[in-house]
Amino acid sequence: MIRILLADDHPVVREGLRGMLSAEPDLEVVAEASNGPQAEALAASLGAAGLDLILMDLRMPGGDGVESIARITAAGLPVRVVVLTTYEDDRDILRAVEAGAAGYLLKDMTRAELAGAVRAAVRGETVLAPTVAGRLVDRLRTRPERPRLSEREVSVLRLVAEGATNAEIGRRLFVAESTVKTHLLRVFGKLEVTDRTAAVTTAMRQGLL
Repeated sequence: MIRILLADDHPVVREGLRGMLSAEPDLEVVAEASNGPQAEALAASLGAAGLDLILMDLRMPGGDGVESIARITAAGLPVRVVVLTTYEDDRDILRAVEAGAAGYLLKDMTRAELAGAVRAAVRGETVLAPTVAGRLVDRLRTRPERPRLSEREVSVLRLVAEGATNAEIGRRLFVAESTVKTHLLRVFGKLEVTDRTAAVTTAMRQGLL
């Protein structure tokens, strides 16, 4: 049995998805969340019980889906996260994939298509809606080469990955805390991210750490 968590801020959407998925003999919706932080908490608590997959909406009040995907990935939770949304903006797609999403699906899918994608994702495959796959390939073809971080920027980012604060990083590298902040801002700009978690996740996926 594949155990699924639904994360969507619309109750009617969750109800519809539950009905679609529960009609399949090997799929079971075990929990629901209305925002990203709730999904993170449920993933942490249900992970030991064998949670297999999270279907995550992107734009939810109270917590961005991509940020939650990044935190779930960084925490090493044994669960696959697949985006299920109405949005197919290039930036959303790239952010989700870089954060660790195992797939990116659109809400216009049929029940059979959704069930098949869920099974494929749990098997370890990457699942993408056809239009999303096309946009992703086009974007990656024209994307600039991998950003280059300086040796000091890499050192700062490694310490961030270890959970060190800016003050702790400054003490360990013998620099002022303001210098640490400057390095981080440069890293954010080069990696096109806005927070520490996304910076670490993106750097790891691009082989920079």
